[in-house]
Formats: sequence, C-alpha cells, structure tokens
Amino acid sequence: MYPYYRQLPIQIPGFPQLGGGTGFPPFGPPGSGFGGGPGQSGPPSGPPPTVIPPEQGQGQFGVYAVDPGGIRGCLYRYTYVRLNNGRAFWYYPTFVGRNSVAGWRWRRNQYRWVYFGIDLDRIRSFSCY
Repeated sequence: MYPYYRQLPIQIPGFPQLGGGTGFPPFGPPGSGFGGGPGQSGPPSGPPPTVIPPEQGQGQFGVYAVDPGGIRGCLYRYTYVRLNNGRAFWYYPTFVGRNSVAGWRWRRNQYRWVYFGIDLDRIRSFSCY
C-alpha cells in the first residue's frame, strides 16, 4: 500500500507474531527510524478519554464488526478494544493489515502509551470516536 517501506513480518518480544504471515505493520513504531506510515509519528500526547464507551453502540459511539474494513475507520482515533479473553483497553491504531492491527495501547498502571500489535481474530469488539 505504501511504496516507501517493505511489509515484512516483525516479532515484538512478548507478543505473538502478527497477522499469521500477511498484512504486517512497518518495522517498528512510527518515528522509530525503522519505518512507519503516514499520519502521526507517535502516540497521542495525553491519556485516553475517561469515559468507557458501552459495548452496544449507542449515542455517539459505534460498535463495528471486527474486520479490516471496519477497524480501518478507527485509524488515528481513540478506540476502546474488548478481547475474546475478557480484557479491555484503550487503543490508538495506526496500521491495519489483512489480519492484524498495530498502534498504541494505553497502559493505565504505567500511565503511558506502548506500541502494540494484535491479530484481529482476538478482538471481540471495538468502539471508536
């Protein structure tokens, strides 16, 4: 999609291989000197919203089907992600591949954003605004 970098698999220590062989993000976080796509060069400058969106899309929030086309609408937007294992967290996606998404995950206990990638089939639902 972006001719200025090659899409090759990456392995982030402590995380499973992304995408099962397709749709990989660049070589590292945007602005790291190892690739990166268009848009913002790093994580958001502050914490995510304090209000957690409801899982059933109501009001200003929308819950989308978990596919690349759906989550692509959340690029560079605060996104609340709920995983199949019951965990949930704020996310700021910056890349969407065929089977995976990469971006910045909010670590509330550490009060910081951490670059993070995950397979789409591990996501139960997501809400962005």
